[in-house]
Amino acid sequence: MNITDISGSALLSNGVKMPYLGLGVYKAEDGQEVVNAIHYALDAGYRHIDTAAYYYNEEGVGKAIKTASVAREDIFVATKVWFSQQKYEDTLKAFDDSMQKLGLEYLDLYLIHWPHPEHYLEAWKAMEELYKAGRIRAIGVCNCMQHHLQSIIDLGGTAPMVNQVEFHPSLVQQDLLNFCSQNGIQAEAWSPLKRGGLFDNPLLKELAEKYSKNIAQIIIRWDLQKGVITIPKSTKNERIVSNADVFDFQLSDEDVKKIDALDTNDRTGAHPDHFMEYFAKKGVK
Repeated sequence: MNITDISGSALLSNGVKMPYLGLGVYKAEDGQEVVNAIHYALDAGYRHIDTAAYYYNEEGVGKAIKTASVAREDIFVATKVWFSQQKYEDTLKAFDDSMQKLGLEYLDLYLIHWPHPEHYLEAWKAMEELYKAGRIRAIGVCNCMQHHLQSIIDLGGTAPMVNQVEFHPSLVQQDLLNFCSQNGIQAEAWSPLKRGGLFDNPLLKELAEKYSKNIAQIIIRWDLQKGVITIPKSTKNERIVSNADVFDFQLSDEDVKKIDALDTNDRTGAHPDHFMEYFAKKGVK
């Protein structure tokens, strides 16, 4: 991935350009909060917005895009199908529901949010149909391990173009990154800042001082240098602008390896093989 500036992108396996820095809107309240956040991001140069049906803010995302100063075709929009809607027909309906809420004629990226163990291959077949029909520019998955990805590849149709996973210095998953790279699947990070859980790390503090940056900027730059698309989330203008201020420095190879060594396989969210139990405990269906 060639890192240039905020307008740069990664090239997906089908030739679609996906901006490598985006705004995540998880937990952004539907309505003015998410509209404002997206406008702040677009004004700062972001061109990639990541939402999901599960975030319950797709209507606000659509409103923000309609009222933005940036043309729709210049904005890369991603949303996701929740695990309870991954039977074939349910996925088709979920897509239509999301598109109605977003108010868009086409989607740039549609993702399986968590791979339902019994139905995610059905969801994939439905998404392939939508992709072939030209309603989606690219399709992919979230929270998939190698065996999930291999099962989709083994279907013999369209392979996933993106795998969005929890990724931060405490959870590097290098084997998974390598598998994605070897199979033409672009890795993408959710929770890149570990929900603020790395801001007291001594090494990251040291590197922040060394490069005259803050810890969030060090981590986001590390993501990009690892070849991983990243979507830090915030609703605050100053934080959104700050998170994009990562293109005037480069981490040394040695410092990238030092950050890699912080890996403890520590997750803030569910493990992809046990997520249904995780959400059941939270009362989420």
